[in-house]
Amino acid sequence: MIRFLKKQPAVRFIAIGFLFVILIGSILLKMPFSIKDGVNVSYIDCLYTSTSAVCVTGLIAVDTADHFTLVGQIIVALLIQIGGLGVTAIGAGIILAISHKINLKEITVIKEAMNLHSGRGIGKFVRDIFFTTVIIELIGALINFIVFIQDYDVKKAIWLSIFHSIAAFNNSGFDVIGGGVNLIPYQNNILLNINTSILIILGGIGFLVMREIREKKLKWKRYSMHTRVVISMTIVLLVVGTLLIKFSEHDITWLGAFFFSVSSRTAGFSTFPVGKFSEATLLVISVLMFIGASPGSTGGGVKTTTFFVLLQGVKGVATNRPEKAFHYSIPKEAFKKASIITVLAISLIIISTYLLVLFEPNISFMDALFEMTSAFGTVGLSTGITPTLSVSSKILSIVMMYIGRLGPLTIVSLWNFNKIQRFYYPEGNISVG
Repeated sequence: MIRFLKKQPAVRFIAIGFLFVILIGSILLKMPFSIKDGVNVSYIDCLYTSTSAVCVTGLIAVDTADHFTLVGQIIVALLIQIGGLGVTAIGAGIILAISHKINLKEITVIKEAMNLHSGRGIGKFVRDIFFTTVIIELIGALINFIVFIQDYDVKKAIWLSIFHSIAAFNNSGFDVIGGGVNLIPYQNNILLNINTSILIILGGIGFLVMREIREKKLKWKRYSMHTRVVISMTIVLLVVGTLLIKFSEHDITWLGAFFFSVSSRTAGFSTFPVGKFSEATLLVISVLMFIGASPGSTGGGVKTTTFFVLLQGVKGVATNRPEKAFHYSIPKEAFKKASIITVLAISLIIISTYLLVLFEPNISFMDALFEMTSAFGTVGLSTGITPTLSVSSKILSIVMMYIGRLGPLTIVSLWNFNKIQRFYYPEGNISVG
């Protein structure tokens, strides 16, 4: 058995690791100590909650605060933390704490999970991840406390502050306020809105980018191409998203539009009821959810870099010029990979939306499309249909969240047994476009 496992590619270890944590989480959430007295939570809802937490989504079948005890909420917070950092990063951290070294197999798995180009300095990188996470979440919790202490007693305010800081940095839209209101009561609280937005953005740009910014300070010319693309796309999407949401939703404030522009790219917190938004706004948010965060981050989606490379590739074909950006040439393989990821993602969303409409004939097409895009992008925003879904629809959503967290290309590569191709077919002619 051990010999068989050693031969398996890194992506399978990652996929199995996430699945194992999800199942353990669902069992723990179903235990009596996790569920409040007088409340009934089915196993499928526990599995749904565990999947949503580990996949840092935030879609909820039952309200976390109303149905789970403090122990249950702590379990959800731990699942979010594990899912955000990555199962492999957590495992590597434990190994480093015990033996202070990582073997070659473990380096390969971590490199694959974190989208790293090299295995050099993996140990230091893992330590940086933990240190950065603890510092950012502590600062976020302290700022949250200033807000929550005004409405709750000290113990409750401390827990709300910690939980929401963890959820925000890990781009998961869970809340423990209760009543299914999320952050709607604080829609005009500038401090909480800005603090949550900063935590989401930091978690969404990825640990590689944060490390490079810390090491090279604010010297733009010294940044790598990856960091420049991530920062540029993040700013552009935030600005464009804010403008489009504000113009298509007249009743929303500029603060609300900005917050949704940030949250829509995989975080899932809401300060206004999404179910009351116009279809134009839902379409804008769906696009933002589809694009998502950046590689090596706590967020999902097809990733900002994928979207950027795709745009540059289309531009290159249209202008008959080589793809380039920031005085760098974009590798040909990057456009091919971006195209495959995008096609796979669109196909998954179309198929899952079709199935959801079949399973739930009473919900509208826009609600179904929004729900499946949110699940795939590991966002957590919903028009309010999640708790009403049937068991089959919840299983469909669980599968989409799992695929979205691992990435469609990772799922496809699970079946790659690296067979050697011993013959090749001659190239044929085909008209395209």
